[in-house]
Amino acid sequence: MYLCLIDKIAMVLNIIDRHKLILNKLEQNGYVNVNELSQEFNVSVVTIRKDLKLLEDRKLLFRSHGRAIPSNPYITENHVNVKEKINTKEKNRIAIAAGLTLEPHDSIIIASGTSVIEFARHIKPVEGLTVLTASLNTSLILSENPNIDVMQLGGIVRPSSSSVIGPIGEKMLAEFTFTKLFLGVDGIDLEYGLTTTNSMEASLNKAMIKAAQKIIVLADSSKFGRKGFGRICGLEDVDQIITDNGIDNKTKDALIELGIHVTVV
Repeated sequence: MYLCLIDKIAMVLNIIDRHKLILNKLEQNGYVNVNELSQEFNVSVVTIRKDLKLLEDRKLLFRSHGRAIPSNPYITENHVNVKEKINTKEKNRIAIAAGLTLEPHDSIIIASGTSVIEFARHIKPVEGLTVLTASLNTSLILSENPNIDVMQLGGIVRPSSSSVIGPIGEKMLAEFTFTKLFLGVDGIDLEYGLTTTNSMEASLNKAMIKAAQKIIVLADSSKFGRKGFGRICGLEDVDQIITDNGIDNKTKDALIELGIHVTVV
């Protein structure tokens, strides 16, 4: 009986040690793999899955397809009024940097989202600037400046984002060519690409990408490693990302390796 108790204590200590090592690996690498952990710790795959389940229950990681990552990458949709109050300082710096990319006679698309709305507030008109936008708020902001020609994209109004979506807007985009697209996103994943929480918005964003010569993504660092319901495109379609200094070096280096110009503010 005494030996049995010792065995149980040893097993508990072993589990505690294993959990610590799993969390350390997760912090270092950004993910852990079930099969690799099984081999490294010389325990069964079932044991590792139980370990990860216990750690997930304690909200220390998120399990996904044979591996675990630090947090849930999937995004739930929030109203634009709520999102506008999140990471405001970062969005402000991103917007100022985006304004510096404008050139005389630019014809630009401004998509939807709080980062691009903030960008609209910081636009200093250059000669011959034309703006087409899906965002109702952006249209109202820019319409106050007589030196900017503003075109509102048509379509179905999406109340949660105060923007339009749908085939009418996509057909309208096919009639024009633009120098730049300023795109806000809900998630940026190195493998999956750019995403948003709405599939119809994703479809409209794809049409915007086809209509523009240069794709500039405005995204605060909280968007990296996240995924939304609707996939917009792969990162190979992106020319520039403007983000804040919360982006980690590993992600930044991976984006640069893909040929993307990364501006950190």
